Amino acid sequence: MGRLLAILAAVVINGGLLIAIFGYLALRAYEGAGPLPTQKRMVIEYGTGVPAIGRELEEAGVVSDARLFRLAVRLEGKGDELKAGEYDFPAEISLAQTVAALVRGPNVSRRITVPEGLTSAQVVLLIEAADGLRGHVSEIPPEGTLLPETYSYTWNDDRQAIVRRMRQAMDQTLAELWEQRAPDLPFKTPEEAVTMASIVEKETGVARERPLVASVFMNRLRRGMRLQSDPTVIYALTAGKGPLDRPLTRADWQVDSPYNTYVVAGLPAGPIANPGRESLQAVLNPVDSDYLYFVADGSGGHAFARSLDEHNRNVARWRRVRDSVAN
Repeated sequence: MGRLLAILAAVVINGGLLIAIFGYLALRAYEGAGPLPTQKRMVIEYGTGVPAIGRELEEAGVVSDARLFRLAVRLEGKGDELKAGEYDFPAEISLAQTVAALVRGPNVSRRITVPEGLTSAQVVLLIEAADGLRGHVSEIPPEGTLLPETYSYTWNDDRQAIVRRMRQAMDQTLAELWEQRAPDLPFKTPEEAVTMASIVEKETGVARERPLVASVFMNRLRRGMRLQSDPTVIYALTAGKGPLDRPLTRADWQVDSPYNTYVVAGLPAGPIANPGRESLQAVLNPVDSDYLYFVADGSGGHAFARSLDEHNRNVARWRRVRDSVAN
């Protein structure tokens, strides 16, 4: 009897030891460092089930065994909480951390940058070419309704939703700046401000010049002078679909279009691009100047003039610089 009790005691002790060892190994496999040698980016497609996710993780080297992944998900009761999307898994991520990451959801944020001065057609091309988005933009938004900026998105976001965000951003920015506008501006509506800002945006890429360029056009409007802006002629010729593939000619200045400010008085029919916040600010709070003209100065900026004689001298200077470079 005593020998039997001793044998039973040994079995119990050894069995408990085996259970303890198994438990330790299981905990180590669950919480210990995983097999991934370096960071890995991967996409979990929508509709992918737990077994398939496990296989993909094993093939990518994120987990050592898809069966352990399935077991861990089942024991935690997280089978219905794993989220599709794009993930960056760090090196040596544990099985426990992998399950937790998939429950939290995608951790990769992408960005799309819309430069100032693009037309709406050009912005749509940029969105259509962006990687990781789904769907298509149903129609080109009206000119001047999209705010140039950097927008974050995640994998499989909808392209049309990105456009809506851009339009909302422009609406909010314009409403804010319109409330802070200077008095006695030579236009009456926010839409006219966007039109003017789009011309300023296309005339100069130098941030510090925008308020001065805006002041020139304000002064010309107040005096009843035509704006005579070359970018409006280019828009009239291209309909905003892209850049003009040749230099402007004097004949172009006579093209019959409501956008050609060499022909029409006042503002053109609408915006010729999507202006950024700085150009909107420059138009709604222009600097006080008596400039009426400007021309390229050969160094990337512009020379401003108060009289036609002064402007003609600046033009002659610019032509000498241009011709010297060409020769």
